[in-house]
Amino acid sequence: MYRTPDWAGQFPDLVIAESTRHGGDVGWRTENDPTNTAENRRRLLEALGFEPSQLASSHQVHGNEVLTVESPGRYDGFDALITREAGILLAVSVADCVPVLVYDAATKAVAAIHAGWRGTVAGIVAKTIQRMQSEFGTNPADCYAFIGTCIDECSFEVNADVADHFTGEFKRWDPALGKFFIDLKQANKAQLLSAGLAEAHIAVSPYSTVTHNADYFSHRKEKGLTGRFVGVIGVTPIQ
Repeated sequence: MYRTPDWAGQFPDLVIAESTRHGGDVGWRTENDPTNTAENRRRLLEALGFEPSQLASSHQVHGNEVLTVESPGRYDGFDALITREAGILLAVSVADCVPVLVYDAATKAVAAIHAGWRGTVAGIVAKTIQRMQSEFGTNPADCYAFIGTCIDECSFEVNADVADHFTGEFKRWDPALGKFFIDLKQANKAQLLSAGLAEAHIAVSPYSTVTHNADYFSHRKEKGLTGRFVGVIGVTPIQ
């Protein structure tokens, strides 16, 4: 039903996970019955020790706006959520874009980021880390990050109108196909490193929404008729 990064086990009060399609569509705005997707989310949250009333999410718009979450709920227009409130589980829904989950082990602040190619170009990951610094006093050296499953470089084929927004280290030209290929995972990892995170603290999903489509939803491969999986992160309250 879900996967977690290798580093997560050292933090017993942290809940961090990436769902798979085997738990069903957990998205908010898909073609599937909202009653069914809500039940799928409930089952996922139950497995993680949370309830739907503890979930915070947003209708994502492929931008770079960051919301400081003080209470659970459904928001609109934000592609990154941050909080230091225990008992709130942040969620981003994806089907090709990059979910980036961040944990500040010192302050116990968390972030859930939805980084599509537009958000990546707009520096949403760097902006989120900066907001955590200003809001919570986060030291990036104390942070751990998980770059989740997304469309991989071998599948993200684009034209120059998209490729021109990326520097050479994150794009590859294929002369046979006459197309560029973009590496969103590495582009977002570079933002984390530039922000001050240690490379040893960054885990990157080895999976692709396209080449591992049996396990993950892919908007591109399934031509828009697909569900969503989620990246979630939160800290359990002290009992």
